[in-house]
Amino acid sequence: MAVYDTDLAGIDALRAHAVYSQIALHAEYGGVVPELASRDHVRKLLPLIRQTLDEAGMAINDIDGVAYTAGPGLVGALLVGAGVARSLAWALEIPAVGVHHMEGHLLAPLMEDDPPQAPFVALLVSGGHTQLVAVDAIGQYRLLGETLDDAAGEAFDKTAKMMGLPYPGGPQLAALAEQGRPGAYRFSRPMTDRPGLDFSFSGLKTQVLLAWRDSDQSDQTRADIARGFEDAVVETLAIKCGRALEAAGTNVIVVAGGVGANKRLRARLQEMAARLGGRACFPRPALCTDNGAMIAFAGALRLQAGQRSPPTVDVTPRWDMATLPAVADLPH
Repeated sequence: MAVYDTDLAGIDALRAHAVYSQIALHAEYGGVVPELASRDHVRKLLPLIRQTLDEAGMAINDIDGVAYTAGPGLVGALLVGAGVARSLAWALEIPAVGVHHMEGHLLAPLMEDDPPQAPFVALLVSGGHTQLVAVDAIGQYRLLGETLDDAAGEAFDKTAKMMGLPYPGGPQLAALAEQGRPGAYRFSRPMTDRPGLDFSFSGLKTQVLLAWRDSDQSDQTRADIARGFEDAVVETLAIKCGRALEAAGTNVIVVAGGVGANKRLRARLQEMAARLGGRACFPRPALCTDNGAMIAFAGALRLQAGQRSPPTVDVTPRWDMATLPAVADLPH
């Protein structure tokens, strides 16, 4: 949940930002349970709205627009958010707009100071998505490549689970990799030995599983395998990003999504972009994972452009970002 003020600039425009995590709720099951997620949204959404407004020093009547996630995602959770958002907009007689979840991630780095200007390439890398997108303008997106199986974040989580790390394992695996010895285990860089911009991480998971089963499974070995896995994912993403920049004719890469908080990935892409005379842009780590700030920002841009969603509670669990309408030049 977030309050975004279009009269301010940069990160200062983010008047308040609050995140409610369901990690503890789903940890017992080792993954998200859709029905539990939806019911928990019902319980927590209104208190979170009140908390965020209090932190912003605002009353409910001070809001002049509402943005909400309309997809893609779990239909039950999407319907809860859309229902509350549409009700709020109707009661206050203000406009509302449904936001594409991945566009929110893509635009999150643009909230920072000195944001990049289109055209650029975006790497969207999270638990549900791994995509390379050419951004010709805000709202004008071309898919260059995507994962054919597990997303990078999902591969992190599943690999961590295979090695006995608790849910959610991805961040813990990355932390464990810090203690691993470089080169102790070397895994393949999937699909980098052929042309193209698509990804596949299922084979890499299998390699790690076999290495883990055949090892002594000591703490050091666990860390070494974690390091080898992370190095493989980071190098694979970097190779594909380099190809995407060449294909799109730009030297600016924008990285967003939960895996975008990975320190080694950030360092590798910054090094690559600098070598090309460009730059790599990231949101601050707190805005890499799912958050209300990115939805508020993306929604503010579309509301400023005069875009509105119909006054019905509609969501789109599967939604191609290339079908989104364009937005005028990003306001400064």
